[in-house]
Amino acid sequence: MELRQLRYFVRIVELGSLSQAAADLGLVTSALSQQMSRLEGELATRLLQRGPSGVRPTDAGLAFLRQAQLALRHADEAVRAAHTARLAGHVSVGLAPTTATVLGLPLMQAMRERYPDVRLHLVEALTGDLADRLNARQLDLALLFHAEPARRLSLTPLLEERLFVIGARSLPGLPGGRSTRLDRLGTLPLVLPSAPHDLRTIVDAAFSRARCAPHVVAEIDGLALLMDVVSAGQAATIQPGAAAARLRGDDFAVLPISDRHARRPNLLASLSDDELSPAALATRGVITELARELVRSGRWAGARLHEH
Repeated sequence: MELRQLRYFVRIVELGSLSQAAADLGLVTSALSQQMSRLEGELATRLLQRGPSGVRPTDAGLAFLRQAQLALRHADEAVRAAHTARLAGHVSVGLAPTTATVLGLPLMQAMRERYPDVRLHLVEALTGDLADRLNARQLDLALLFHAEPARRLSLTPLLEERLFVIGARSLPGLPGGRSTRLDRLGTLPLVLPSAPHDLRTIVDAAFSRARCAPHVVAEIDGLALLMDVVSAGQAATIQPGAAAARLRGDDFAVLPISDRHARRPNLLASLSDDELSPAALATRGVITELARELVRSGRWAGARLHEH
């Protein structure tokens, strides 16, 4: 199998036409068809389905396409690194909104300082979506909160975040003191993410262990809008401490929850090491080092490092 065959195959799928791909690649159609026949023969499976409307990949072709694109990207990055004599390439990192609040900007700054030729692509989304993108090979790395997003991902426990009750001090039902327990929040109106959200799963499980139920008045699956509701004094929320960075002024309470199970694990997930490019491997190291620095300096509110 040759790299050029991978490039030919990817271009055929992108254009959906053997003749158009041949013209784009500067080949005659018969030569391109012969290369694809050789590739299918080597793999002992049909990759392309030819029809009156063009060419489309088979199920095996779709699976092969993702890996072919990954292999070509790694090859291109290796060429760029050789030309520049330093680490180069592209890496995509997924962060949940609260994680992005504390880690996003420092990560961008650290990468620009250490690896200026690595182009960083940051994606902010819910962790369920991030796990799906990792499984589809659309991301290289992501910080997740669930321990089993996929069988082929590499998972490294990174840190654990304490959860906080965040709300306007004037909000009826908001407990006083420097911390609180879940069983003291019975009358407090709460706005939380909906059930599929990993944070909601953790919160519901913690309330269940405390033998009480939250008073949820609204569900919002977007951190910016959720915190706007909190900022307007309409309800409180339960979030990691990083969410409080979106509030302005001193009229808000940020109370740590003392219940033992009101914690959110953070797992650094990635493709397997043999699939990661040198740029992605370097970025994984930067994220690990940066998270430790942020926790130890107190800039990651309520977080503590995982004890190996």
